[in-house]
Parts: sequence; structure tokens; C-alpha cells
Amino acid sequence: MPSRDAIVTLTMNPALDVTADAGEVRPTDKIRCTADRYDPGGGGVNVARFAQALGATVEAVFPAGGLTGARFIDLVTAAGIPNSPVFIHGSTRESFTVNERTTGKQYRFVLPGPRLSPSEQDRCLEKLRAAAVSARFVVASGSLPPGVPPDFYQRVGQICREADVPLILDTSGGGLARVTSGVAVLKPSVRELRECVGRPLQTEDEQLDAARELIERGVTRAVVVSLGADGALLATAQDSERFPALPVHAISGVGAGDAMVAAIAVGLCRDWSLSKAVRYGMAAGTAKLLAPGTAVFSRADVERFFEMACSRPGGDRSAATV
Repeated sequence: MPSRDAIVTLTMNPALDVTADAGEVRPTDKIRCTADRYDPGGGGVNVARFAQALGATVEAVFPAGGLTGARFIDLVTAAGIPNSPVFIHGSTRESFTVNERTTGKQYRFVLPGPRLSPSEQDRCLEKLRAAAVSARFVVASGSLPPGVPPDFYQRVGQICREADVPLILDTSGGGLARVTSGVAVLKPSVRELRECVGRPLQTEDEQLDAARELIERGVTRAVVVSLGADGALLATAQDSERFPALPVHAISGVGAGDAMVAAIAVGLCRDWSLSKAVRYGMAAGTAKLLAPGTAVFSRADVERFFEMACSRPGGDRSAATV
């Protein structure tokens, strides 16, 4: 058996992320943009980039097609990310983010992505199966593109079970609701958790009850609920913990959740407790708020925020591992 030391990520709907600044966003008028930048994006690809920045060994699996897909692969490779693309007939999507300088508001435009055929989906799973033999963790992150059935991530969970590799899952909609088992750590936002259980979840107790409901149903062993400016919640079958947000003046919220997932995976690869790994995730997500677009955070910022997170009450807790 090959040595298992990599974080393998799966991104079924990657995107070429275009970010630019504009003085003011107005209807009808042409909006002249400046400071444009291009990054390879999509949940799992972002996780791979951020995890590598924290010193982890990574491999990214994703479908790619058309001229956009070719540029996407070039950007991933130029970033030094080992990758296993699955070539598809459709074109990789683009996402466009505009930062309005006069107000500080951010406008994000996201396209649906190419339709994947059943054979293209199967080839993605085969690539994942091959990569999983060297994985310490598999991270499946992001939305499902058109043509992919909502139970697709359940098939990913089955592959991870067969390979004896823990799965960290960060998705939404039907892709989340149709998962029934096989997840080690589930990382929904509170909005995604509401949609999954079909309840408003207005209080922290209701949010924890919903998370434990998924654990009791056997969907996952642990749930990390991101609460945006309110921090995060961790729930396991035995315990729960609330993590307050770290104070920072945000530049861009794009990719902060992916940074959080990446750092959680890195922490677990270091055999940290899940509580400590989530604190590391909070630090990375906060550091990402200081970086433009989907640019990688400063590792020094992550370590600074991590020290801050661990100095708070409960920072030395050792909750369950996965």
C-alpha cells in the first residue's frame, strides 16, 4: 500500500475566477474595470491551493474542457498543484467578482457550468478512486454541475469507504440532502444546514440539534457549521463547541469557507484534535478575508490568527478526532 500523506480534493464544477475593481456598479452603463486577476477556483481546487500553502501534500481532481478549461489547467499547474484533470466536452465555467471601490460592496456572478455526461462523471470517479490510494483525507467541495445527479456525493462516500479514507464534504442543495452515509466531517454553512433539514434554525440550540440529527442518522461523524460573522459551531456525537469569529477588516469574502476546510484537513493530517483543527480553520478563513479574490492567504496571518484563537477560553480542548 502506498504511503498515505496527501489531501486529495474533488471539484466537480471548477471555475476560472475573474476578479476586478470598479468605481461604481450601475445598471445600463458600461462598467470600466481595473486590477483584473485570474485564479483557478471551485471549492476543491481552492482547498488544494490553500492546503498546499499550509505545507500539505495535495492532489486536485477535476473535470476541465474547452479553452477556459485549458487556461484553468495551466493556472493550476503554474500554482504548483499536482492535478488529475478529466477532459470533458463542455467548457469550464467562469465566475466574475466585482469589488465596488466607492462602497466596499462586492458583487459575485456565478455561471452554472457545463453539463457532464454519465461517462464523464464515471471518469471523474475513477480518477478519484486512483488518487485515493495515496490520500490521508479526501475533500469533496463545491456545487454539482448540470447533468450530475444529486446523489453523486454518496457515490464519492462509497469510494472513500472502500479505500478506507475519511471524507470531508462541503456542498449544498441536493448534493448535501442526498448524502446518507460515509462522511467523516461535514462542513455546511448555517444556510445550507437549514436547507438540508428544512427548518429555520434560528437559535444555536436548534442548529446543534440539526447537526446532531445528521450524526444520529449516520450521515457523518462530525459537523462544522460556519456562521459567517458569528463564527462556527462544532458538533460530534459526544460534544459541541462554539468558536467566536476573529476580528478583522475584510477585503474579500471569496474563498474563506474553502480556506477553513483546507486548514481543518491540514490540522487533522497533523493528528490534531478536531477542536484544534477547527480553530486552525477559523484562522485560515479569517486570513483569507485579507486577500483579494481567490488569492492565497499569507501563512503568517494564519499562524497569527491561530495563536489568537487558541488563546481564547477552551483553546486547549481536545474534542474527538476523526
